[in-house]
Amino acid sequence: MAHKNDDLAAWIGKTEEQTDIVAAWPLKALGATLDWQDPDPVAGTEIPWPAHWLYFLETAKQSELGTDGHAARGGFLPPVALPRRMWAGGRMNFHAPLKVGDEARKRSTIKNVIRKNGRTGELVFVVVLHEIFGPGGLCISEEHDIVYREEAKPGSREPEPIGRPFEPAWTTEVDPSEALLFRYSALTFNGHRIHYDLDYCRDKEGYPGLVVHGPLTATLLLDIARRNNPGKTMTAFSYRAVRPVFALGPYGIEGAMENASTARVWALDQEGALAMDGTVSFD
Repeated sequence: MAHKNDDLAAWIGKTEEQTDIVAAWPLKALGATLDWQDPDPVAGTEIPWPAHWLYFLETAKQSELGTDGHAARGGFLPPVALPRRMWAGGRMNFHAPLKVGDEARKRSTIKNVIRKNGRTGELVFVVVLHEIFGPGGLCISEEHDIVYREEAKPGSREPEPIGRPFEPAWTTEVDPSEALLFRYSALTFNGHRIHYDLDYCRDKEGYPGLVVHGPLTATLLLDIARRNNPGKTMTAFSYRAVRPVFALGPYGIEGAMENASTARVWALDQEGALAMDGTVSFD
């Protein structure tokens, strides 16, 4: 199996670059998908973080997809043979705004490949550094953690649930309907079957329902912090996935200020268990 071999370390330091135009339509479509009431974006509109995930999209040919709907392993990302792949979290630093109409460049680097043995078996974490440059220089630097896991074992369970960190000042509820998950998958050109193929989720990956996209939840966390801090400039965001959110009913997005310049934001699944935990820093 490829993930057993030391040659995975050969991927560390590998880079690729992409260019894109920051168009208005993806941003407008994201706002429609999430029921935002913002004015339509026009040339010069600053994109809200992390809407950069709508750009620089991977465009693997249909014939190049694996059975899970992702591009087959062994291109830019290392060929980890473990079958289940999910976002585990990330860290972002916001240096300068990116605006509609900008010609932008993204440089991605494999920063690390880490093997671990967890409660559910073998895990492989791949850390990717993304740097996005606009006309004036570096706009965002982001470390993205991807986790690869073994197939679900009979009787295996998710981690024991824990509750919210503290009482929130801001709360909203999100209905992860099939239509919402489909639209977000389409916006991000994400073919991963765990987000739209219920039979695949249950029969192949052992999940009880469709899986809500990690970046969708992270987007909602940043949005609740942004809307409750008008006039402030975000400088950083870190987040980690604690347990998956499944499309089994509405789930919660919550947060509160920890001090004058830091907000704590989190997501609670349908059982009230902590699903994602994050921190937002402001100027």
